[in-house]
Amino acid sequence: MTQISESISRPISNYRTDLFDFDLPKELIADHPATPRDSSRMLDVGDQLTDRGIIELPDCLRAGDMVVINDTRVIPARLTGKRGAAKIQVTLHRRTGSHAWRAFARPGKRLSQGDVIDFAEDFSAIVEAKLDSGEIALSFDPAYDLPQKLRDHGSMPLPPYITRPGGTLTRDGDDYQTIYATHDGAVAAPTAGLHFTPDLLSALANKGIHIARVTLHVGAGTFLPVKADYIRDHQMHAEWGRIDQATCDAINRARRDGGRVVAIGTTSLRLLESAADPDGTLHPFESETSIFITPGYRFRVVDLLLTNFHLPRSTLFMLVSAFAGLDRMRAAYDHAKEQCYRFYSYGDATLLHRGEDT
Repeated sequence: MTQISESISRPISNYRTDLFDFDLPKELIADHPATPRDSSRMLDVGDQLTDRGIIELPDCLRAGDMVVINDTRVIPARLTGKRGAAKIQVTLHRRTGSHAWRAFARPGKRLSQGDVIDFAEDFSAIVEAKLDSGEIALSFDPAYDLPQKLRDHGSMPLPPYITRPGGTLTRDGDDYQTIYATHDGAVAAPTAGLHFTPDLLSALANKGIHIARVTLHVGAGTFLPVKADYIRDHQMHAEWGRIDQATCDAINRARRDGGRVVAIGTTSLRLLESAADPDGTLHPFESETSIFITPGYRFRVVDLLLTNFHLPRSTLFMLVSAFAGLDRMRAAYDHAKEQCYRFYSYGDATLLHRGEDT
């Protein structure tokens, strides 16, 4: 258990991106999840740092608290095809129509508007436009059963820091999916949820802790580092999310009864904060959100956040620094490195308590 303090109060407009940078030994990046899932470690980050296991989560909460999970389902959005003789890898990341997607392409420089990329004899796409930073607009034949085509020819869009020299493993199809994944549409997993097992969910319920579901289809932009010198100049990616009336009613009722809102993952948190009034009252939401949470943000509804360890210079590390405090998060990450916690999507978890100034 380590005592920590925090002192940062600089206006958001003065934050440089390199303030959110840090070094990480490559050997701490997890290539595979813990087995079983609920054997992962969990760093409890409040006024003190406490080393725990994820199975202790129910002991860190209390009856009446509301745990909010993201039930999006990752689609096999990574495709390998050819434009003529050139090999092209495409990662779909944002649906713009029933058969239209934005995608990242490698190597994008080999593509031109109007090119056809063949993924199989009976499956291809047309490049409708070339965009910035290797992004393209793709359209598929409306006659395709596109979800089935992706299942037949796609693979899991693992983030770039998970190394698979021989290609995605069969087990990644299950490993990179939460056990409660329901609604197809994500191209990145809500990774905090990867720690959950039926036993852990039962333990929460047995303690009188409520569970609510929301849906945010996570986009590949979540992995992109912030390249702007100042965070105010970063263009946040948009993601589609939904919270229905019954879920809003349940969360609002839990808050009125004194329960805390515990977001499982930054995706759940971003959606909840997008749908909340300044007083924390939730309303139904079905739209895109590009909310960019950085230090100085005043949180409306979320009291605790379970999340993994994030990339340096990422919007997610900025979010957790806004939630718990930058000095506190720096101390937490230094401690995690010293104690050999496992980082990123397949890594260990943190349970963050909201800082007093947020």
